[in-house]
Amino acid sequence: MSSIQRPLPPSLSPPEVQCCLLSYPAPWILLVTINRERQMNSIPWAGHWEMDALWSWFDEEPNLRVAVITGAGNKSFSAGQDLIELGSLKGAPAWQTRHPPSGFAGLSRRGGKKPVIAAVNGYAFGGGFETTLNCDAVVASPTAQFALTEVSRGIFAGAGGLARLIRTCGLQVASEIALSGRRVSAQEALRIGLVNKISVSVETVVDEAIELARTITRNSPDAIIVSRKALRQSWESGSVERSVQLIADDYTSKLLGGENAREGLQAFAEKREPEWKPSKL
Repeated sequence: MSSIQRPLPPSLSPPEVQCCLLSYPAPWILLVTINRERQMNSIPWAGHWEMDALWSWFDEEPNLRVAVITGAGNKSFSAGQDLIELGSLKGAPAWQTRHPPSGFAGLSRRGGKKPVIAAVNGYAFGGGFETTLNCDAVVASPTAQFALTEVSRGIFAGAGGLARLIRTCGLQVASEIALSGRRVSAQEALRIGLVNKISVSVETVVDEAIELARTITRNSPDAIIVSRKALRQSWESGSVERSVQLIADDYTSKLLGGENAREGLQAFAEKREPEWKPSKL
C-alpha cells in the first residue's frame, strides 16, 4: 500500500454538479452521490452534461484512481430520467433533451480511462440500470432491483443499455428483461452476472464498494488503465485477437517504459510495497 494513508484533496477543481455530492472517502477514491432522494435520484437533462464533465475531470485528476457512484438514501440508486421535467419540456429545442456522447449520467456509454464502481442501494431503473451496465464493477444491496422500464412507457432504452445487456447476459435473457420491463432482484442479478456481489445490508453497500475500490488502488495506476482498456476493447470488439493486438500496439511500450512499471519490479525485488506515481497515460 502507498505510504499515504489519508485522502489527498484534488489538485484540480472539480466541475459543478448540482445533482450530486462529491466526497473523498479513502486515498485515491472519489465518491459520487446522486443527491435527489425525493425524486428517487432521477437525473434531469442538465445533470447528464454536468456529470459528463465530472468524469472527464476524474480521468485527468492525478490524485484519484477509482470512483464509486451511488444514490442518496436507501431506496433508489437512480430511477432513470426525470420524467416530470421531461413532460414539461415538450416542444423544447432538441439540445435540451439529449444526453452527452457518454450517455446517461455521463456513464452509460462512457469509455474513459479509470474504473467506476456502482454501489446500487435500491432501484436502478431505466437509465439508472443502463448506467450500472457500463460500470466496471457493481456492488448491490440485498434490496436492489434492476429494470429497463422504457417499454412500458412507449420508448426504448437508448443510452447503451440494450447492447451491453446482451453482451453480459446473452440474447434470450436480455430479451426477456428488456421486452417485459420486469424487475430483476439483486439475487437474480448476481446469478446472471450483472453484479459482482451483494452487500451485507443496504447500509453497508457503499462501504463495501469503497473497499473494492481500495483493493484496486493498491495496484499500479498505469496497469489499471491499460488492463481496463484491454477488457473493454475485447468486450466491444468482434475479434478477441484483434483486441489483443490493438492494446499491445497502443500501450505496451508506454506501460513498460513508464516509472510505475520500473517501481513495481523494483519493489518486488526489494520485497517492499510499491510507491506508485500518478499515471501519465
